[in-house]
Amino acid sequence: MTKTRFLTLVMALVLLLAIPTAAFAQRVPPHVFVGSVTLDGATAADGAAVTAWIDGDQVAATTAAGGSYSLIIDQGDSSYAGKTVSFKVSGANSDQTASWVQGGGDELNLVAATSSGGGEGTQGEAGLQGYRGDTGPAGATGPAGPAGPAGSDGKAGAAGKAGAAGSDGSDGAAGAAGAAGADGADGGGGALGVIALIVAIVALVAAGGSIMMGRRS
Repeated sequence: MTKTRFLTLVMALVLLLAIPTAAFAQRVPPHVFVGSVTLDGATAADGAAVTAWIDGDQVAATTAAGGSYSLIIDQGDSSYAGKTVSFKVSGANSDQTASWVQGGGDELNLVAATSSGGGEGTQGEAGLQGYRGDTGPAGATGPAGPAGPAGSDGKAGAAGKAGAAGSDGSDGAAGAAGAAGADGADGGGGALGVIALIVAIVALVAAGGSIMMGRRS
């Protein structure tokens, strides 16, 4: 197996040397990695994906064959010099890492376990808002709070309108009879009064006659 990996590395380097000098003048020579691949304690099956990552970006990919791999990491338009290269086998993180070197070639045996997972993924989008639940029953009434302080007295209200005049009352009962008057003083007899009246009449008649006679003479 060691001999096979050595030959693979040599072939990769030969291919790099076979690239025309003009091509190197335009781009930086890549870094080549070769070696064995172990997944979960066993040789990786043929066709298992082997990927290389720098700064969270996948920069190269190949598949395992006969328990080995060969990866060429081309710098392209980016600058990888001195950056750490990590590896994954079938999505599982490998324990091995290496530094990218211009024109480098390394034998690096990769060992990975599916329990290590595929690394931390990006956060997914927020899910849809769930339906609002039914309203729960009303809680029990709490005990009454203490009585507050007495309020200040209010202002006196306005005087009301005068009422309508009442109807006339009924006549009162008749008063009691007055006391009898005192008896008058004793005067002359009744006959004496009559005589005096007659004398007065006669005097009046005589006087009237004298007046009449005096007018005739």
